[in-house]
Amino acid sequence: QVQLVESGGGLVQAGDSLRLSCAASGVALSNYVMGWFHQAPGRERDFVASISWSGGTQYADSVKGRFTISRDNAKNTVYLQMNSLKPEDTAVYYCAARRGVVATRTGDFGSWGQGTQVTVSS
Repeated sequence: QVQLVESGGGLVQAGDSLRLSCAASGVALSNYVMGWFHQAPGRERDFVASISWSGGTQYADSVKGRFTISRDNAKNTVYLQMNSLKPEDTAVYYCAARRGVVATRTGDFGSWGQGTQVTVSS
């Protein structure tokens, strides 16, 4: 069973940066596809970024050029570097893991963290 713990969220101003971390325990993350999703109040949980075990990445159009997903298998940790933050990025950010090929749908990921709040003020 994969256990995931996110950290790094907070309250920032528009244009600022944050780096989210997702630490895993129980398994070696190197065997997993990892994803970041976000969920704003009253909205569905949406795909943000994913990274394959080999380092291939995918991004939602809304974050391309601003966010970067990366992984450090030695530390069993995945990161989401968020630059040029906008108020519309405000949401709870979740880390997720799955076996197999890269995916972008929430239903494709079987393991989830508890989430970390990111709030961007204008």
